[in-house]
Amino acid sequence: MTGQVDYLVVVCAATSGASGELLGSDEKELVRLVWQQVDVKNKKSGKVNELLIKPDPSDLTDEKEEDVVEEENGSGAECVFTAANLEAALNMFHLQLTNEVNSAGAGTSLCLCTDGQLHIRQVIHPEAASKSILVPDCFYSFFDLRKEFKTQFPSSDLKALNVHSMAESLSIPVDVPATCESSASLDVAAVLPPGIAVQQVQIMASIILALLSEPFCHTFSNPERVSEKFETGTCSKMEKVSDNTVIRARGLPWQSSDQDIARFFRGLNIAKGGAALCLNAQGRRNGEALVRFVSEEHRDLALQRHKHHMGNRYIEVYKATGEDFLKIAGGTSNEVAIFLSREDQIIVRMRGLPFTATHEQVLNFFSPEDGLKETCPVSGDKDGILFVRYPDGRPTGDAFVLFACEDHAQCALRKHKEILGRRYIELFKSTAAEVQQVLNRYSSAPLIPVAPPPLVSVLPTVSLLPPPGGVRDCLRLRGLPYTANIEDILTFLGEFTHDIRPHGVHMVLNQQGRPSGDCFIQMTSAERALQASQRLHKHVMSSQRGTNSRYVEVFPCSAEEMGLVLMGGSLSHTHAHTHNRSRSETGLSPPPCKSRRLSPPSYSFTPAPQVLPTEAAAALYPPIGQVLLTPRPLAPGHGYYPASAQLYMNYTAYYPSPPGSPTVGFFPSPSSLTSPGGLVRMPGLTYNSNGVKDLISGYQYVPEDALMHAHMPVHTHDPARTLITQPKEWVCI
Repeated sequence: MTGQVDYLVVVCAATSGASGELLGSDEKELVRLVWQQVDVKNKKSGKVNELLIKPDPSDLTDEKEEDVVEEENGSGAECVFTAANLEAALNMFHLQLTNEVNSAGAGTSLCLCTDGQLHIRQVIHPEAASKSILVPDCFYSFFDLRKEFKTQFPSSDLKALNVHSMAESLSIPVDVPATCESSASLDVAAVLPPGIAVQQVQIMASIILALLSEPFCHTFSNPERVSEKFETGTCSKMEKVSDNTVIRARGLPWQSSDQDIARFFRGLNIAKGGAALCLNAQGRRNGEALVRFVSEEHRDLALQRHKHHMGNRYIEVYKATGEDFLKIAGGTSNEVAIFLSREDQIIVRMRGLPFTATHEQVLNFFSPEDGLKETCPVSGDKDGILFVRYPDGRPTGDAFVLFACEDHAQCALRKHKEILGRRYIELFKSTAAEVQQVLNRYSSAPLIPVAPPPLVSVLPTVSLLPPPGGVRDCLRLRGLPYTANIEDILTFLGEFTHDIRPHGVHMVLNQQGRPSGDCFIQMTSAERALQASQRLHKHVMSSQRGTNSRYVEVFPCSAEEMGLVLMGGSLSHTHAHTHNRSRSETGLSPPPCKSRRLSPPSYSFTPAPQVLPTEAAAALYPPIGQVLLTPRPLAPGHGYYPASAQLYMNYTAYYPSPPGSPTVGFFPSPSSLTSPGGLVRMPGLTYNSNGVKDLISGYQYVPEDALMHAHMPVHTHDPARTLITQPKEWVCI
């Protein structure tokens, strides 16, 4: 709108809650609309109208009902209307405006005018969106009287302005009762008293007439706009995003989309592509989103919606930075930019695809050729499908698909958990920001951090693995219930329990310190290990602490393989290939712990070149074991590695090194100590503990224990009873 409008409609909204600068911040319902029409060309004002809206009966008390009756009789408006609900009130308001304009006959264009932004942006649009009510077109543009006043008085403070200060600056006599004169000092947290809204509308009409007259001759030509819908788009990491325009919303339902976020902030203008849903480490939505607004003013209004409700959940709103937004929504891939360049497209995310899935299989999944199932054509055919891959080109099992309209997208979502190949496919409605986030996560860097360079590159290298051995006298159990403990494993082994070496049960933990489902067991001989694997393979194990039961795979393995995994690595494909001939004879276990969070063979770390020869470095520096890793030879009697084997303490953070386990085991003390003892790691201690006294009180021994010796098990018949502790509280290092 560039020219002067014919009519200005001064509007004041009142809710059943707070007023003034807190209007709309408490999610209270709209109960009153007061308006007065101003003829811009003839510079005259019309009659004052009031529309009362009956609130939800569930929110009313007897006292509030009496107040409504008093307001109907004592507001001071010339015409009073009543509506049963918000939808009827908005339609009646629009109808009355149209009738007044047609009866005046001086023009057809009109625009609303309010004292500030809150009446339109924080009251009418949010409540209408929460109740799924269609708002008339007249509420999507309005003039902010404070901003129009500031153009004529640039030195005035926009936030400090109100109708009385503006009237005083224009020397407008305010012939109103004393209640109105004190309205500026009213408690903003209290309900607006009856009649105050009518009086404020009359003052605003007088201010408009004063601005239209000489010497100001103000022109109302550039109204505020309210976005009718959220525009999707892309954001580059090179783009500058102001810190004063971004907020973080927390507590969103996991199935919410960017359109749901835009509906929650209805009335405020979100920047194009400015709603970015956050994902957790597993690639799933974590209930948070970063939202970018067009200006700081809209960001500040969004912060006032802290703990407003989306359905049955309240949403927390906090300030965020532009850097936070770019980390989530920013992208650099040209392929993604081309994929997202098609506007007005609905994005659906596919999860769980076979790694061999092709474009043709995806197209046939959504539009089967047999015609027995409903079809939902993909927009752009093959160009509407984007497969997510790792940096080395391997597929991740995720893909994004474009659909031309909402109907096709909803048809596609009804295929949730249908079969493609031999796998069921999960389907979710997605966003452009989620596409960027997923691609950034998988394509920008490997899933594990690159190994740091050595601290002292001139030191000679030392092998971190035990000497290789070919005797397969250990067992690997894969697929354990996550609630399984040592007692469950011993019960599962049955008669083979007597063949376990002392402290020979080792449970593999993940990076969070929780059981990974793998376990290694040292047996007394390779023959008994082979017999146990043949008899117990794929038998069912039950857990005493849970109702779930799972079949467990049992493989014989060597001490070399076990030590490699317990120290944080995994068996490489090359290692498995060299034993391919003996796989059928000895049952070589597949690579344990296939999780990419360990050490996948795809990422190899080249050793740093030595600056000095080995002899020169040995003369200048002490052995590396005394500087960094502190290796310790095992004392005789421990049934794991021979005495020459070394244990490296920096590899025991997540995977307990032998002979340690989460519930039983210890390291022999170094020879420098004057008395025998053991070193025990105790994670999960409380911050307010009283020191050594609380630590000592945490140990509980069985009655017949008088002393726990560090070089031999106290209970030779039952090693698991040597130390009774809280489960998952003790990890030996």
